Amino acid sequence: MSEIISLIELKKLIDDEIKQGRHVAAPRRVDADRVLYERIDSSEKMTLDGFLRPINSIKEFVFPKHEKLYGYRLEGKEIKLLDAEPSKTEQIVIGARPCDAAALPILDHVFNWDFKDDFYNQRRELTTVVTLACQTFDASCFCTSVGLSPSADNGSDAMLFDLGAGEYEVRCLTEKGKKLFAGRTKSSDKVGKPSAGPEKKLPIDDATKFMDDGFENPIWKQATLRCLGCGACAFNCPTCHCFDIADEGNSVEGGRYRNWDGCQFGLYSLHASGHNPRAGQGQRQRQRLYHKFETYPEKFGVTLCTGCGNCTRNCPVELGVRPVLEALAKK
Repeated sequence: MSEIISLIELKKLIDDEIKQGRHVAAPRRVDADRVLYERIDSSEKMTLDGFLRPINSIKEFVFPKHEKLYGYRLEGKEIKLLDAEPSKTEQIVIGARPCDAAALPILDHVFNWDFKDDFYNQRRELTTVVTLACQTFDASCFCTSVGLSPSADNGSDAMLFDLGAGEYEVRCLTEKGKKLFAGRTKSSDKVGKPSAGPEKKLPIDDATKFMDDGFENPIWKQATLRCLGCGACAFNCPTCHCFDIADEGNSVEGGRYRNWDGCQFGLYSLHASGHNPRAGQGQRQRQRLYHKFETYPEKFGVTLCTGCGNCTRNCPVELGVRPVLEALAKK
């Protein structure tokens, strides 16, 4: 037997959570061509079908684009530091793609490495993630090439399977998931059928083998010559986590803030001396691929990529991880 929920009941659940003061984020259609994960104030703004996946990722709900770390205020001749409190609001992300949820346990490593990031960890603890198993995919998807699938449950607290006719099978995976759906489902003999997903098409082992001795190979420049350095790949990636820290304010008061950054930007690696060890886009793309498929796995034992395809799908020149890995594998 399985547990199922109707779309009507699912919307009631969402509206009840919002009324109780919890934040809810879900895919929302913002125009004819774009769907984004956004915080919603009504279940009617949620979109669960009719699109492949949102443009962005759910990482921004645990790792915000702009976040205050602490404040300061000048009092006479002394500078008083003011603690910034981590978020205390529970939040639910519903309708997330499995490749987005799978990024969260990957990111846990870097935010709990030599320093435990209270801001990140508290948001993670307060967040319940409900994924929706994928039924479709496109040429940019390659989750199966990085050990995942359209129904991978990594990072999910509960997973929905579309049964059609406005019904979903609910599979609760953690206590948070069970708590969210308690009393909302009914028993049924209907069972969701996960999609096989895209063919395992990326020879990642061949690409990483090339990386072992190919650091100075001209292929990095050749394969990434069309890169514009816009950063869309990093900002829409579920696992990219580069950030900068900047002070904002005036001579009397202000704060220290953490802001998203990206290794594809020219200023990212620019030294104060004016020297830039990664002066060209080929070098920056090389850094991104090495980080994802060599450096991070060596340090944490997990690949810094979930195969979502966002980097290629949102790139104005259709670059991203997949085309570069394919070029490397052919060398």
